[in-house]
Amino acid sequence: MTRTAIHPGEVLADELDDLDLSAAELARLIDVPANRISQILGGKRAISADTALRLGWYFNTSPELWMNLQKTYELDLARAEIGSELERLPKRPVADADR
Repeated sequence: MTRTAIHPGEVLADELDDLDLSAAELARLIDVPANRISQILGGKRAISADTALRLGWYFNTSPELWMNLQKTYELDLARAEIGSELERLPKRPVADADR
């Protein structure tokens, strides 16, 4: 069973709502183009390493948090897309030394 993929922009939108901060204001604060934040919020753009560093700095979180949100989103999408096809692929046999 796959879970619903949640774009990191949804998490960012919640943070901005909590702080009553606009996308344009955040963009100015972290020195990125406003359309970068707007596209992330709209689910049209991924969070890059550069953006993760900036968001982590601003929100006092780790950049890994933002990258992990992006990674989880992409993996959830891929799982939903290939579904049971993955289970039909062969696996490398596990050797006794690997156990």
